[in-house]
Amino acid sequence: MRPKDENKVTAIRKKAIEMIVKDGFEGLTMQKLAKKAHVSPATIYIYFKDREDLLNQLYNDCQETFEETVLADFDPEMPFKEGLWLQWKNRYRFLMEYPNEFHFMEQFRSSPLINHKDIRITSFRDAMGKFVKNAIRRKELRKLPAEVYWALAYGPFYALLKFHLNKKSIIGQPFQMTEKSMKETFGLVVQTLTR
Repeated sequence: MRPKDENKVTAIRKKAIEMIVKDGFEGLTMQKLAKKAHVSPATIYIYFKDREDLLNQLYNDCQETFEETVLADFDPEMPFKEGLWLQWKNRYRFLMEYPNEFHFMEQFRSSPLINHKDIRITSFRDAMGKFVKNAIRRKELRKLPAEVYWALAYGPFYALLKFHLNKKSIIGQPFQMTEKSMKETFGLVVQTLTR
């Protein structure tokens, strides 16, 4: 077996994500990818069994990077307000540092691919679950169904992010997310979620 060439693997992964973000999953063929990554199609199959394996590995890798970024300096034992604010800041940092990976993950999560058996269940969910349970136990947070909690805790953040990415507000005015707009929105979220 030929040794792994990390430069080729990195080029394949980077180009695949770029192609998916630009043209969707339908736009990714192994032939087109080989051309964009400057490798032969046979080279891709050294590292990935097939297109499905490539997509699953891409998602798992992006999820790992997301978790490392979002969980930086985070502890499930943190006070609720402090921990949630850190989550918002870390999620924003992930988008700024890894914009293509963010868009790829959004597309992947919105597709049936997310249910594939090779998609790893990670410790991220455990950390978030413990954080919420600790906040409820300390009476810092109302007890809510998980979906309602997520919608209230992160929905406003991701709505602001979408306006930021589109560079305009819902009424078509120029918009850029700032720490001030984040903090204003965050304050309202915390008021809603806390006792």
